[in-house]
Amino acid sequence: MTNILPVLDHAIAGVPASLERLFELVRIKSISTDPAFKAECRRAAEWLVAELRSLGFDATVRDTPGHPMVVAHHEGAKPDAPHVLFYGHYDVQPVDPLNLWDHDPFEPAVRESAGGRRVITGRGTSDDKGQLMTFVEACRAYKETVGALPCRVSILFEGEEESGSPSLKPFLEANAAELKADFALVCDTNMWDGDTPAISGGLRGLVGEEIVIKAADRDLHSGYFGGAAANPIHILTEILAGLHDETGRVTLDGFYDGVEETPTQIKAAWETLGKTAESFLGEVGLSIPSGEKGRSVLELTWARPTAEVNGITGGYTGEGFKTVIAAEASAKVSFRLVGKQDPAKVRDAFRAYVRAKIPADCSVTFHAHGGSPAIQLPYDSTLLNKAKSALSDEWPKPAVIIGMGGSIPIVGDFQKMLDMDSLLVGFGLADDRIHSPNEKYELRSFEKGIRSWVRILAALAAR
Repeated sequence: MTNILPVLDHAIAGVPASLERLFELVRIKSISTDPAFKAECRRAAEWLVAELRSLGFDATVRDTPGHPMVVAHHEGAKPDAPHVLFYGHYDVQPVDPLNLWDHDPFEPAVRESAGGRRVITGRGTSDDKGQLMTFVEACRAYKETVGALPCRVSILFEGEEESGSPSLKPFLEANAAELKADFALVCDTNMWDGDTPAISGGLRGLVGEEIVIKAADRDLHSGYFGGAAANPIHILTEILAGLHDETGRVTLDGFYDGVEETPTQIKAAWETLGKTAESFLGEVGLSIPSGEKGRSVLELTWARPTAEVNGITGGYTGEGFKTVIAAEASAKVSFRLVGKQDPAKVRDAFRAYVRAKIPADCSVTFHAHGGSPAIQLPYDSTLLNKAKSALSDEWPKPAVIIGMGGSIPIVGDFQKMLDMDSLLVGFGLADDRIHSPNEKYELRSFEKGIRSWVRILAALAAR
């Protein structure tokens, strides 16, 4: 195994120059959602290609129907070391409203924030330019110290992540053979706190459904027809209320097929994080968890499946009052999936449940709104534990393996299209104000993020 101490020292010594390079990238206004910045997006891609080529990567700008991709490859020093694909995105969110920024969003600087913390300010510093540059600078530290990378590295930088990634799936499909690696590294996530690094070991999947229940052929006078005619709002609310039993469990047949219990040692590690129902829900003005009884809020949001009603419409909702029985009512329902739950089976079970509750003289139609399985690395994964050990060596507190309640589409695409697991390691913090005015990235996150990738690459290369 390469002695990484000189590489780590070089990474810290090079931080001033690394910051200048990050500043150059942040100054490029690569706002992917606004056609006015199309040229800036290409300029960011070209800037990254030039940087990667300076480190010996075979790097190119790849055109798509939208903004270009950056693809780069570099051989490693050890032929038997794994091949990793690092993913990040160079595009950023719009900066409106500009008047809420304390500084020019495209003129980055290191400034002092509350509590004396030193932060890098500017749009994209945390999401995702600062994050992706931690990896590039780690590669630089290796090349300038030992002349080689510890393993084979490919890089994919996207320019449309902040605008829905319309070109990504076709690009992955067309270039699957080139981009396939042993696993992917994704740096677009957060630490648990400023001293505790985190690896996201799981992402919940998603099933979206919209149901429309129709009864009479028109809205009815509730005085003439009330008590005799079917009311689709009544039918709908009974259906939605029946999705959960008194313990908070989802009632659909077979819903929990493929759901495994979280290992005891993982739940114990989550308990040490100090996140209570009161502290978690208190941030949004609540205090009592409403999901499955007897489970912590972290388990509920990271490792358990859900059924949530996202919207209901029906009847008269305007000003004043109108005494009608609506002709139809609709709802949008989403299911978050974990483990090996099958999105298609969950959708089928939901539709069967709804149909069984529709009166014979009424009808229901369904509209699907996407479906994707959960992503979960085995808790005893060698990949996971090597990265956890490497991060724990760098930060004041040991790394924790956490879950994510939401989904990151690229991770599912890597698994489904390239048969490739992903290691999600990021150095952002919850207060980085991504997508908002006054975005920032902790200087400490940038410095130790570079050193963390040095350690992770060394750990992954070791047999």
